[in-house]
Amino acid sequence: MNSVRDSGSWYTHVLKSTKDGKWYTGSTGDLRKRFKQHNDGKSLSTKYRGPFTLIYYEMCRNEKDARSREIYLKSGMGKRYLKNRMKRFLSLTE
Repeated sequence: MNSVRDSGSWYTHVLKSTKDGKWYTGSTGDLRKRFKQHNDGKSLSTKYRGPFTLIYYEMCRNEKDARSREIYLKSGMGKRYLKNRMKRFLSLTE
């Protein structure tokens, strides 16, 4: 069985801005590093929206799957999926 920190793993993640409350969905091969980049203001897409909280992530076996999942989670159906999946968590944080 492979470790969860397998070097070939990719992640689809959702961050929540503590500044404006909006979500950012992305994918990466190194979740810890990418999360730090977002919080350090080193990502152009989120530079002025930090700091962030990691509210959801999924591990994928390869980049293609992670990017496909990212596209889905950004869609209307994907957003509904996330809100339903995290219903209890969101009610506690809002």
